[in-house]
This record gives sequence, structure tokens and C-alpha cells, in this order.
Amino acid sequence: MLVIRPIKASDFDVLMQCAKESGHGFTSLPVDKDVIQARIDHSIKSFSLDVSSPGNESYLMVAEDTETGEIAGTTGIEAAVGLDSPFYSYHVNKVVHHSRRLKVHNVVEVLSLGNNYTGLTEICTLFLRPQFRGGFSGKLLSKSRFLMLAQFPEKFSDIIFAEMRGISDKKGDSPFWGWLKDHFFSIDFILADYLAGTGQKGFIADLMPKLPIYVNLLSDEARAVIGQVHEKTRPALRLLENEGFTYRGYIDIFDAGPTVECLRYNIDSIRRSFSAKVKIAPHTSAQDYLISNTHFHHFRATACKVAVDQEANQAIVTQEVADALRVIEGDRVRLVAIEDRKNDTLY
Repeated sequence: MLVIRPIKASDFDVLMQCAKESGHGFTSLPVDKDVIQARIDHSIKSFSLDVSSPGNESYLMVAEDTETGEIAGTTGIEAAVGLDSPFYSYHVNKVVHHSRRLKVHNVVEVLSLGNNYTGLTEICTLFLRPQFRGGFSGKLLSKSRFLMLAQFPEKFSDIIFAEMRGISDKKGDSPFWGWLKDHFFSIDFILADYLAGTGQKGFIADLMPKLPIYVNLLSDEARAVIGQVHEKTRPALRLLENEGFTYRGYIDIFDAGPTVECLRYNIDSIRRSFSAKVKIAPHTSAQDYLISNTHFHHFRATACKVAVDQEANQAIVTQEVADALRVIEGDRVRLVAIEDRKNDTLY
């Protein structure tokens, strides 16, 4: 059984391994020991706090196999981005060039640099190791965050967003960054991505063009990848789209991958989730649920069969599930039914 739990200091080695396996373009997990250690330390501190509004807390979690103790992957939530360092994005806008006298009317797209997501909650750092892909594992990693958002809304913003990895090749080169590099930066995508992932973002303010960039001036290769996702990220994007997330013209400044967003209370898994009391007993239910406890500091979530007694407002689980969630009879849990969607698989 896979269980989502807050990351611990002892997870350092496996998180480093996830960083190596995730590949280029996965900015939130750079292959840097100091950064990985800092992320773990920050998450442990964040989970220990009692906050009633979102700040610079970072909640990093892992999926642990309860039988083997292996870590299957990682997932995270940034409570409010851009508070301690700038969070940049490009917005694709339209500008009209019109002359009535000459009967010319041209609509062109421009990229405007901004910090529009400052203070908003980001779901991030989603990575499932190859040997664990399949079944409910991907859904559990992704959707367990929605159970946390639903149970503790005061800790997060009203708008939730996610940056999707954009197009880059096997060498780590991004067509979009290639154009920016040639005209403004003179550093490779891998280095730029690493610097941003390690919090060294000063070069963006120093070198990024301050005026809007006309899209029609970009190379054909750069234009073609604006708002497009990496092939390995398409399933994750479909999953979020099924939850209600939409693209509103914001893209990553390095690889032009799309940013998707949704009002927290409109996220499908949040709207459908409900709270119930635990009853521990054998059952024969065939319905799969994502289920979590309601203890923030010791958050646990898993995917399993649950028998729901709506009249008694009870979630009937086995002793194994109760132990995994660290709940006892009478405790409350939050759960959401797993709907059978063919295109709602993360990996």
C-alpha cells in the first residue's frame, strides 16, 4: 500500500534520486544537495507551524510503500509563491495595430513579463519513480494534495495553479529558451533552469527584456512550443484539466510550458470530497476512494476500497487502512471517490 506522508530528514537520499531521475526542466527538484536539504528542512518546519493564512510555507510529501519502506515518488504544495523571491511568468496578450486611413488591421501576440501569481498557492514537485508507475499511484500523488486543500482551506489561497513542464529535447535544450539565449541571456537552458531551481533568480531581472516581446519576431521553433507541454507531462495536464484547471495564457519564462489554474472550491476532487467518521471493520465494497486523515501535522493519505454508510456518515475501512492513516474508530477522515476515467491516468 502506498501512503502519502510529510517528508522526513531521512528521505534525503531518495529525494536526491528523484531529482536525478526527473530529468531536465523539472525546476522544483534540481540536482543540488544543498537545495534538496533546504527544501526538506523548510517542509519539516512548515508542517510544524500552526498558520491560519498562506505564507511562504512549503509542504513536501512522499509516497511510501508500507510493505517495503521504499519511496515511490514525491509531491508538494507551495502555500504562497513569490513572497521571498520573485515568481516570474509570461502572459500571452494581444495587441491591435490599426489604421483606418490605410485600412490595415493587424492583431499580434506579445509576451508580457509579470509576477501575476504572487501570493497564490502552487501545486508542484510531482514525480513518480518509473518502477511504481501504473494503477492508482499517479492519481494518489496528485490528488492527495486536493484532500489537504479541502480539509485545511485557511492555509492556502483561493486560486490554485500548476506550472507544466514545457518542450525540451533529450539534451535539455528548449527551443523557446534558445531564442531568448541568442538575443538576451547567452547561457544555456540547463544552466538557467538550474539557477532558477536553486533560487538564484537575480539574472532574470538583470537580463530579461523589460518590454513586451512580439511573438511574430520569435523563431518558428520558439513560437511552436508556446503553451505546449513535454510529452511526459501530457497525462498530468489531462488529469488537472479533468479537475477543472484551465490555461489562461500564462507560460513559463524558460521553456514556455503552460500554467493552469482553478478556483480552489471549483476543483472537482475538492467539490466531491466529504468528511466521515471512521469505522474499522471487514467489508466487501468494490468502490475505490482516495482517503486521508484530518491531522495536518501528521497528514496521511492513501487509495483503497472503502464502504461508505451515508446514513450513519461512516467510512468503513480495514484495520490495515486505519493503521496506514494513523486513525482509530471515531476519528474523522476525508475521502473522494475515484472515478473511472480512461484519460485520467498520470502515468
